[in-house]
Amino acid sequence: MDLDQLDLNPRITTAVKKAKLKSIKEVLHFSGPDLQRLTGLSSLDVQHLLRTASLHLRGSSVFTALHLHRQKKRFPTQHQRLSLGCPVLDGLLRGGLPLDGVTELAGHSSAGKTQLALQLCLTVQFPPRHGGLEAGAVYVCTEDVFPDLRLQQLIAGQRHLRTDVPGEVIDKMKFGHQIFIEHVADVDALLECVNKKVPVLLSRGMARLVVIDSVAAPFRCEFDGLASMPRARRLQALGATLRRLSSTFRSPVLCINQVTEAMEEQGAAPGPQGLWEERVSPALGMTWSNQLLMRLMVSRRRPEEEAVLPPPGRPDRTLRVIFAPHLPPSSCSYTVSMEGVRGTPGTEAH
Repeated sequence: MDLDQLDLNPRITTAVKKAKLKSIKEVLHFSGPDLQRLTGLSSLDVQHLLRTASLHLRGSSVFTALHLHRQKKRFPTQHQRLSLGCPVLDGLLRGGLPLDGVTELAGHSSAGKTQLALQLCLTVQFPPRHGGLEAGAVYVCTEDVFPDLRLQQLIAGQRHLRTDVPGEVIDKMKFGHQIFIEHVADVDALLECVNKKVPVLLSRGMARLVVIDSVAAPFRCEFDGLASMPRARRLQALGATLRRLSSTFRSPVLCINQVTEAMEEQGAAPGPQGLWEERVSPALGMTWSNQLLMRLMVSRRRPEEEAVLPPPGRPDRTLRVIFAPHLPPSSCSYTVSMEGVRGTPGTEAH
C-alpha cells in the first residue's frame, strides 16, 4: 500500500520516503526507536505515523468475535475440520477435529476409543469435500499390537457407513496403504518417534493425522508416585512436540488416554448407577491436561446393566465434550457396529 494514502503531514511522508520505506507494511515492520533512527523524526511524529498506518490497515470498523466467526467463507482453512465419518458426531463437534491442536479421547476399555481412532484413520484419506484431508495417518501403538483385523472390517464397511460418498470414490481408495504404524514400548521411544519419524511423514504430505494409542501407558509403566517431577517434564516435552507438529503441518493429533477411578470415602453412600465415567477422570493429571486443545470422553454402561437393557440397537455408549475453546459441554450417544461408529440422532444434549 502506498504511503500517499495515509493522512499525514507531508513533512512526515517525505522523511519516510527518504528512509527508502516504500509501503505501509514496511513501516510497520520497524519499532518506534528504529523508525526514529531511520527517518530522523521525533518520538511524537513516529507514534503518529505508526498509529495512522495501523488504523489504515485495520480499517475504521471494530470487529467483534461473533463477526469474525460468521466470516467462515473468507477464511475457509481456519474453519476446516477433520470429519469423524458420521454427521451426528460431526454435528456434536461442529465439523470434527480441529486441525491445529491436540485432542484427547479418554475412557474405559471397550468404550470405543480405538474404534473412533481407526475410523478417523480412514476418514482423513477422503478428499476435503467429503470431510477428509486427502492424506494418510500415523498410528503409534504403546500398549497392544495394531488392530489390523478390525481395520480390515472397517475398510470393508465404508460403503455402508459413508453413504454420503459416491461408491466409485470409495472403491478407488487404497485405505490400508496410507496408515503408517509404529510400536513403541517406553517414553524415550515415544519421544524419539514424534521428534524424528513423524515429522518426516508430515513434511512429505504422506500423513495429516497423528494417533497415539495410548499416551498414558508408557508413563504409567516408567514413573511411580515419587517421580512426579521427571514425569511432568517428559509430559511437557511430549505435549510441546505434538502441538508444534500440529500447528506446523495443520494436522490434528489424537491422543487416546486411560482413566483412573475416583476413590469413594469409607462409609459414603455408593455413587449413582449409570455410565462409568461418573467416578473416573483421565490419567496423567493436570500437567497433561494443560497440553490439550480439546478433551473428549467416551463411556459405556456398566456390564451388570447390559442384561436389563431393552432390545439390541439401543445405544449404550456416550461421547462427551469435556472442554474445548470452541464448544460447550455437550454429549451424544453412539453405537459401534461392524461398519464403524455411528452417532444416534436425537440424543444430543447440551
